[in-house]
Amino acid sequence: MDAHAEAHEHVLEIPYTVHPRPDTGLYNAKLGIWLFLASEVMLFGALFSSFILIRTAAPVWPRGWEFLNVPLATANTFILIASSVTVVLAWANLRLGNLKWGRIFIALTLVCALAFLVNKGFEYTHEFKEHRFPSTSNFLAIYFTMTGLHGLHVLGGVIVFSYLLLPGAKMWKTDRARYTNRIEVCGLYWHFVDLVWIFLFPSLYLM
Repeated sequence: MDAHAEAHEHVLEIPYTVHPRPDTGLYNAKLGIWLFLASEVMLFGALFSSFILIRTAAPVWPRGWEFLNVPLATANTFILIASSVTVVLAWANLRLGNLKWGRIFIALTLVCALAFLVNKGFEYTHEFKEHRFPSTSNFLAIYFTMTGLHGLHVLGGVIVFSYLLLPGAKMWKTDRARYTNRIEVCGLYWHFVDLVWIFLFPSLYLM
């Protein structure tokens, strides 16, 4: 009976959650995140393309640095860059078997993400007080659409990191390698979010 139950459990086990697949060289979650990020590249690529077409066709185009909060956006840039470093350190410590420091760096990543969102909230509040809305101009429509969508991605990262920091960390006791892989996959997503902002910041604020 025990042997039958063990065999049944083995059949139901999802393969390649830790070890790489022979056809791609990637474990399932890593393959999945790369496919997801490919779709994200197409999404933001379409938005950046629309931005370029609208701007080049406009006879007059406002300069973001004339009224947007460039110092706060600059601070947000460094915050996101720092968060990319902390998520790598979280993954590295988990690879070394150090859950304590892994969770500390996950928490620091989460703090950076929340700080970014708070700063963005201050930016939006200021723009609304100055009666600048998405309907005001093409520039502001693009600004709120692209930064708003990016902010939603940051919020998604906050939710996932919060889960992995708190209830999700229980997986460490049962499957360390899989938990570590989850942090790596989230880190890849977070690097993409950081990279998008690296392009958004100069495009909207400095050019």
